[in-house]
Amino acid sequence: MESDGEEEAAAATPGTAGAAPAAGRLKGCPELSVEGDMREMAKTAAWSVSSCKPGNGVASLRDDSLDTYWQSDGAQPHLVNIQFQKKVQLQLVVLYVDFKLDESYTPSKISIRAGDGFHNLKEIKTVDLLKPVGWVHISLSGTDPRETFIHTFMLQIAVLANHLNGRDTHVRQIKIYGPRP
Repeated sequence: MESDGEEEAAAATPGTAGAAPAAGRLKGCPELSVEGDMREMAKTAAWSVSSCKPGNGVASLRDDSLDTYWQSDGAQPHLVNIQFQKKVQLQLVVLYVDFKLDESYTPSKISIRAGDGFHNLKEIKTVDLLKPVGWVHISLSGTDPRETFIHTFMLQIAVLANHLNGRDTHVRQIKIYGPRP
């Protein structure tokens, strides 16, 4: 179930949230850039993944290195779970993925889900990635321009498919942003 029946068609470059790249797919941008009125929220969260290869676990998603990556190990979907102790406001998910380096390990379809916990996660966005290289920005806002963020205890990023029908996935970094207080 998609939020308001809409697929994310925002460009993957900062400040162009309404522009649509070719075929409505995200491609990535080389530099991480977010608006000054947002702050990184993920440091206060508990992170887990559905599976990983030894040495390529959840810590690789948060080490600020583009040379390391989380590698899943098992059947799709591959999940990254981000749980907060209190309800938070979130605006933006930013992933670093690199088709040139990772080829069939690169995600091609991602679902973003939110809820109070595992028991009531609801899909809020689905995005298609077209051979992305760089930072992919996924806005969590709804179709109503007054909805600039979501309130949630938990965010789940689900890799539903990879390029070239790959089985396992590589994601190099994930950042989660919310509004500054």
